[in-house]
Amino acid sequence: MFWEKEKETMDRKSLENLQVGLLREKIEYAYNNIPFYKRKFDEYGITKKSIKTIEDIRKLPFTTKIDFRDNYPFGLLARPMKEIVRIHSSSGTTGKPTVVAYTKKDIKIWADLVARIAKAAGVTDEDIVQIAFGYGLFTGGFGLHYGLENIGAAIIPASSGNTKRQIMLMQDYGATVLVCTPSYALYMAEVAQNMGINPKKDLKLRIGMFGAEPWSEQLRKKIEESLNIKAYDNYGLSEIIGPGVAGECEAQNGMHVAEDHFIVEVINPETEEPVKPGEYGEIVVTTITKEALPVFRYRTRDITKLDYSTCKCGRTSVRMHKPIGRTDDMLIIRGVNVFPSQIEEILFNIEGVSPHYQIIVDRKGALDTVTVLVEANANLFFDEMKKQKLLLDKINDELKTTLGIDVDVKLVEPNTIERSEGKAKRIIDKRKF
Repeated sequence: MFWEKEKETMDRKSLENLQVGLLREKIEYAYNNIPFYKRKFDEYGITKKSIKTIEDIRKLPFTTKIDFRDNYPFGLLARPMKEIVRIHSSSGTTGKPTVVAYTKKDIKIWADLVARIAKAAGVTDEDIVQIAFGYGLFTGGFGLHYGLENIGAAIIPASSGNTKRQIMLMQDYGATVLVCTPSYALYMAEVAQNMGINPKKDLKLRIGMFGAEPWSEQLRKKIEESLNIKAYDNYGLSEIIGPGVAGECEAQNGMHVAEDHFIVEVINPETEEPVKPGEYGEIVVTTITKEALPVFRYRTRDITKLDYSTCKCGRTSVRMHKPIGRTDDMLIIRGVNVFPSQIEEILFNIEGVSPHYQIIVDRKGALDTVTVLVEANANLFFDEMKKQKLLLDKINDELKTTLGIDVDVKLVEPNTIERSEGKAKRIIDKRKF
């Protein structure tokens, strides 16, 4: 299904012409309204005339999270506060929060973008949507709420937490669509089972729209089996707009980027040069329609790859692969780059373990160590030691083959790894640098 079919099926040449025109306008707009970008563009000798083709975007400087924090709170805004109707920000747990703001026009664009990805996932005006994202400064709850409401779906603004009540609402209100993090969806399935609720018989769920954290294809399959749904990935980040940057269609073959609003690149995070088509790298995003807070070449730190082939759904927009991790979440263990998603994929393919794990990184002397805590299925954990050893050997062999390093795997009792009602905490890094 389409929300704006004409825009979602543009040919590549027409789309790039549109992007170049909007980018030129936005460069001039930012130069005249944002002192930070005026200084940057003067430093790099950038004017709107610098952009003749889409490749010329590489002439522009990058924008980073540090730039947001250096201009805290409102130094990057292009509009006066009297035109701002909404303010969101990050949690700010590692320093000053990144602050983002919206005009009325921005809010409408945001709602349309979320409606677009929801339609692509098959959501209709007959659906009842339970949103289990937090409602507050985090963009997820409100962003998805307004977009889904835009379609005409009925919204249950359940927010996050209180999981047993979430299951009760889901059952009593007949929710057909669930919106939350994938790790929370998995936890909901576990709680529902413990409550004696069978999703196939007792719930009406058919679609899950999940995001806000990296998740593997194996986790997708587990969620789909546990909740009897089709699970769709979507992508966004507060500095760009929030959810709505990209989302999967019913083909579940990559997330379609709204290229009439965003220009995306994938670069080598170390050299800052573009990677070859289809190669993994850091995705960089430029906004070309935002009014309150235009952003140029924002370094997201998310690792993904792009596919420019036409999707079987008929959409021509580039598709981004499910991010495999973040450059700032990537673990460097004895010189080897390790992403938590690699470990997750291995564990989910091994029979006898549950989909709950935690990675503990430490250092003994000059040597980095990795311990992976894995919940064993109840019938296995309390089974004979011989079977446990066989399972441990299998996990160790698979991890060593894939990662190229030795790790220490420990089986733990069921339900001992902390569950999350938001983003899962997969890594505990005890190293002191």
